[in-house]
Amino acid sequence: MPDKDKLVVWPLYFDAGRSRSEGRMVEIHDAIKEPTIDDVMAAALRSGLKPEIEREKKHPKTWADASGRILIQKSHPKSEILKRISKNLKAKKGAAERKRT
Repeated sequence: MPDKDKLVVWPLYFDAGRSRSEGRMVEIHDAIKEPTIDDVMAAALRSGLKPEIEREKKHPKTWADASGRILIQKSHPKSEILKRISKNLKAKKGAAERKRT
């Protein structure tokens, strides 16, 4: 169990292929397809956060997949932190897609 002063962030919070009931926590237009723990970690770093990675952790709804999680100091509401991360995820994903075309 993480410290009470840390937020838990899972990659599935940003997965456009999942519904809210399946664990997505950002709006669909802020989500990307199949984000990895490394994608989320990089986006958190670009957002100015200081995340800690726990690769071996499994989300309770997807316990068969070892997706990992990151821990972030509580400095703002969780919804605000998730929006900051999703903004950086989308920016990076969009740049990568433009590069391929």
